[in-house]
Amino acid sequence: MADPSSYRPKPGQIPDSPGVYKFRDEHGRVIYVGKAKSLRQRLANYFQDLAGLHPRTRTMVTTAASVEWTVVSTEVEALQLEYSWIKEFDPRFNVKYRDDKSYPYLAVTLNEEFPRVQVMRGAKKKGVRYFGPYGHAWAIRETVDLMLRVFPVRTCSAGVFKRSAQIGRPCLLGYIGKCSAPCVGRISPEEHHELAEEFCDFMAGRTGAYIRRLERGMQEAAVEMEYERAARLRDDIGALKRAMEKSAVVLADATDADLIAVAEDELEAAVQIFHVRGGRVRGQRGWVTDKVEAVTTSGLVEHALQQLYGEERGDAVPKEVLVPALPEPVEPIAQWLSQRRGSQVSLRIPQRGDKKDLMATVGRNAQQALGLHKTKRASDLTTRSRALEEIAGALGLDAVPLRIECFDISHLQGDDVVASMVVFEDGLARKSEYRRFQIKSFQGQDDVRSMHEVIGRRFKRYLQEKQKSGEWTEEPADDARVDDNGTTAATVPAGTDDLEPDPMAGRPTDEDGRPKRFAYPPQLVVVDGGAPQVAAARRALDELGIDDVAVCGLAKRLEEVWLPEEDDPVVLPRSSEGLYLLQRVRDEAHRFAIAYQRSKRTKRLKSSPLDAVAGLGDTRRQALLKHFGSLKKLRAATVDEICEVPGVGRKTAETVAAALAGAAPSAPAVNTATGEIIEDDGVPPAALSAERGQER
Repeated sequence: MADPSSYRPKPGQIPDSPGVYKFRDEHGRVIYVGKAKSLRQRLANYFQDLAGLHPRTRTMVTTAASVEWTVVSTEVEALQLEYSWIKEFDPRFNVKYRDDKSYPYLAVTLNEEFPRVQVMRGAKKKGVRYFGPYGHAWAIRETVDLMLRVFPVRTCSAGVFKRSAQIGRPCLLGYIGKCSAPCVGRISPEEHHELAEEFCDFMAGRTGAYIRRLERGMQEAAVEMEYERAARLRDDIGALKRAMEKSAVVLADATDADLIAVAEDELEAAVQIFHVRGGRVRGQRGWVTDKVEAVTTSGLVEHALQQLYGEERGDAVPKEVLVPALPEPVEPIAQWLSQRRGSQVSLRIPQRGDKKDLMATVGRNAQQALGLHKTKRASDLTTRSRALEEIAGALGLDAVPLRIECFDISHLQGDDVVASMVVFEDGLARKSEYRRFQIKSFQGQDDVRSMHEVIGRRFKRYLQEKQKSGEWTEEPADDARVDDNGTTAATVPAGTDDLEPDPMAGRPTDEDGRPKRFAYPPQLVVVDGGAPQVAAARRALDELGIDDVAVCGLAKRLEEVWLPEEDDPVVLPRSSEGLYLLQRVRDEAHRFAIAYQRSKRTKRLKSSPLDAVAGLGDTRRQALLKHFGSLKKLRAATVDEICEVPGVGRKTAETVAAALAGAAPSAPAVNTATGEIIEDDGVPPAALSAERGQER
């Protein structure tokens, strides 16, 4: 525990101007980011008598080892920089809202030649119009199904669209009138884009004028005795009204607003947001957070606004934002929202009428969400704690393994041999720590030797990180030196979805405060396999002098747990929570390894001798294959025949001919499932299916 006076800046050293400050711990990791109108006044609050600080603030300043700041011009700039740093450094003492699910959106890809209506999740893309979020994907599909009768916009994937264009026949939706069939030219790109814009206008809330126009058309058709057209318009109006009924009118027509409510207790807080567009609730979402810093309701609202609108621009920020408490001060956050929208945004507390009533409804949803989260979390924490205790007892560990790493080897009949490493911390998958390896020391199939190599490479990196940080005082052996290419490019984090606080928040970090790779050792290494794989892993650790990491293996056949130098396995009860956790860890490692192995194989199968031809891009490469029909025919062509392809000059043709002559054709491959010969210009889907049945 550090004494704040040991790193307190000298009097007069802190500027009396707006800025953003960072507290770092002894490892250099950023643990807290804050902003201030006056840095001098704000930072002085942290260095008063510890007894007068809030317990969470006291914990933060005693964990920190240094403080630094950056001066900015305005409070709005401070707000923007604070948000950027919280996203970048993920400080352990800042409030961070966690989505309890990945919410689906109704998306219209207006950036494509033929816009497509579809369900989308994850990060938003430029040029795509989004509506929602929705609670369930089926709610989007029901709405779209009703509206396609009136707005027959394309909904098919790129593959289906391309296939229909090639055969000259639309898909089923084109035949039943729920797609305008742009794939076969029934509608021009301009007309289809206009149709997609009308779909977006209706979804944005401009419904009344469109329905009135359809009603006038229906009446005119009836007067002119065009009863079939009138009946079709009548059915269209009915379909649109049924779609509108799925979202009840809650505010006056044309009202665009987001309502944010907060429910909190001493330890946690839940936030609920209702998105109202055109007077109707178009989406709902919710977050839950641990109150790891001393924060008021106003502070929670400010953090929620940063989380909600930090990546948004334009109409995604509504004209009106209703909150239960205003941030202090309110002017910078209101100005920041207005800048992101491009026009004035009203940030206020509803005082009366329909908006206040709706805010009460949002508040009740927040209370229910907080209660449900606490119930689930209590059950989940109990289950995970029992699982870790059972594992520790069964394996004879001194303490429960808070960090478990599992390794698996994957290959297809000895080709494309790869390995995976997955990490579970406190019983939860930590996907940002996942790693992938290519086996480099030998060719062929040898799971035991592969496991020895991967374990050795992973822990050599660990020793290297300890040596850099000065934690490793002894000189490492020669074989502990690590090549910078010890892991593949896949050491880039694979994403994260952990819903619990980081239990290893103090892990070693780089000089900029970001976590180091491979720097934190596990308490338990799990390998996918039996006694041979376990022995190989233990031998790799022994060679590096690491004796404080436990090793076990989980064999698939009988789900037996193998320990090093033990003749008999440990058999956990089938109903054991510890066994369930080990199975989840093992299955996740297997899934991650299989996914990597398949991606490598697909890339290899799709490779072509033409890829290595300098100056030959995708367009001319496709033109060559389209002209000759296959790589085999192109290899047999003369230079003059290659020159006949549009865009291919004689020099390029000579280069192509030389490259293909140097790449000798391999023996034809045979699909063992069907007996089909696989041509060198493509891989039949059946072949890939047969291969997947043989991969490990």
